[in-house]
Amino acid sequence: MGHNHGLSEVWRALKMVAQTNTTVLIRGETGTGKELIARALHEESGRRGSYVTINCASMPAGLLESELFGHDRGAFTGALNKTKGRFQLADGGTLFLDEIAELPLELQPKLLRALQGQEFERLGSARAIRVDIRIVAATSQNLAKQVCEGKFRADLFYRLNVFPIAIPPMRQRAEDIPLLVKHFTQRAAHRMRKQVFLPADATMRTLVQYPWPVNVRELQNVIDRAVIVSSGGQLLIPEGCLDAFPAPLSADSRSPQRTLAEAEREHIVCALRVACGIVGGKHGAAARLGVPRTTLLSKMQKLGITTEAHRGELEK
Repeated sequence: MGHNHGLSEVWRALKMVAQTNTTVLIRGETGTGKELIARALHEESGRRGSYVTINCASMPAGLLESELFGHDRGAFTGALNKTKGRFQLADGGTLFLDEIAELPLELQPKLLRALQGQEFERLGSARAIRVDIRIVAATSQNLAKQVCEGKFRADLFYRLNVFPIAIPPMRQRAEDIPLLVKHFTQRAAHRMRKQVFLPADATMRTLVQYPWPVNVRELQNVIDRAVIVSSGGQLLIPEGCLDAFPAPLSADSRSPQRTLAEAEREHIVCALRVACGIVGGKHGAAARLGVPRTTLLSKMQKLGITTEAHRGELEK
């Protein structure tokens, strides 16, 4: 998977946590390979049950609840049979919750209870079902920010964020690109029964310098397309192939500039909200911001932030 320091840290963390039952939260941009890491965690864990996945962004809340927890016959219109949910199917194994930031707010308390007690109830049933599962969640969004904005429950965030693993984007590990190009080229050529070699040095430099906004997924698609059109034994990147996705807008182009004090105030309020208004202590806002408690209190006084006066703002 490459020799970049950031990616080496990912695999080191994976090896460290794999043999435990600890909940893991994988963070990374779209296309960085979060599910690959989740599957590797399951394979390294030695758990004998199944590796079960569900994408929390792929279905409406009503259907998602049934998919997660299952339902009894007659639980709702069309429920003709008792059906096991992903929690029960993953008993003894690993449940991968992809795009966890998209989980509807109304389902988050039920998921939290299931994570805390390793038990749940099927829709239409009052009987608790106990399971032994390892939870791995993934998101391409900033969950702490989602908590600050009131879009994600803080208690569920803490329950998921026990052991976070951050996957660096492609633009931060350019030295991996030649290895990935070779891997994807060989795999695509074998699949298409073609004799294709590596690209010329100039083409490889172009691939290395490209920012890859959709990361590994985009690189694989580009290489597949290149193998299709290439002939004569050398990989050729089709013209315009690397311009399919415009660079994302910078923060400056999306919103007006804020003053330093405004940005600092928002950052502190966000940390207080995540810490439930607690300033000091191991899990307080000061520890999260990496500053002494007295320094944070001084900044709060200077910026007019008090946990009482801004309680409504903190509880958004």
